[in-house]
Formats: sequence, C-alpha cells, structure tokens
Amino acid sequence: VQLQASGGGLVQAGGSLRLSCTASGRTFYRSAMGWFRQAPGKEREFVAGMGWNGESTYYAGSVRGRCTITRDIDKDTMNLQIVSLKPEDTAVYYCVAARYEYGLETSLGETDYWGQGTQVTVSS
Repeated sequence: VQLQASGGGLVQAGGSLRLSCTASGRTFYRSAMGWFRQAPGKEREFVAGMGWNGESTYYAGSVRGRCTITRDIDKDTMNLQIVSLKPEDTAVYYCVAARYEYGLETSLGETDYWGQGTQVTVSS
C-alpha cells in the first residue's frame, strides 16, 4: 500500500496551494481519508478529513474556512486546497487513509496508512 502526496512547495503568505494524494496497492473507496501536518518542533496535527462516502468533512479550527478537501473515490485520489496561506501553515503535510472501512474521518490516526509527506513552506 502506498500513498503518494504531492503539490507542496514554497509560497508567499496569502497565496494558495493544492495538495494531491494518490493511493495504490489497495482501494480506499470505502475508507475515510484525510490530511495531517507537522511543523518543525511541533507534534503532528490533524488538518482535514473526509468520510468514506465523500459526504462528510471535518476541518481543524486553524484551517477551517481556508481549506477544502475533495476526493475522487473512483480514482482513489484526494486533494486539499488551501487558500490565504499563513507562515504558521508551514509544515510537512501527510495524506492518510483509514486501514478499516466505514470509519469516521475524525478517527484517522497513527494506525492507518500514511504517505511520505510533502513540504509546504509559507514565507511572510
């Protein structure tokens, strides 16, 4: 099983990015998926998640209103659009897919499948 995250980069504050995640090795069309991030010197934190059927979403308070998570369940891909980026959004962003089916996006965690991460750097 592999999750490939892409789309990170260096962007100025106020800009936007679109992160993508592609799954291979198994299908996740009945599994929740989401994004976490880890900033230097900080613990990994949840950013956004979407339920297994693509109908429910949940965002961390720090990004709510600036992030949109989408999925193409047929293609096992997931995207995260972030606008109005802030320097505090600087982090490595990881895509995550639930190991078990029909779970909640808020239950994603360390025991699930993780991608290798993509670096997002926001300059002030």
